[in-house]
Amino acid sequence: MESLIILIPIAVIIVAVAVKIFLWAVDNDQFDDLEGPAHSILFDDDKPAPRKSKQSVTKQK
Repeated sequence: MESLIILIPIAVIIVAVAVKIFLWAVDNDQFDDLEGPAHSILFDDDKPAPRKSKQSVTKQK
């Protein structure tokens, strides 16, 4: 019974911290677009990366 005096305030503090973190995430727009990043990997980039020439590769060695 005496342990409840310690455990209940600790539980309340943990819940308050969790609620504060959740509200911070909502205020900072962390939950605005949940599907966009998952779909963006399916599309190619507009411009391909520049290719290195064989001469520049041999000079580095």
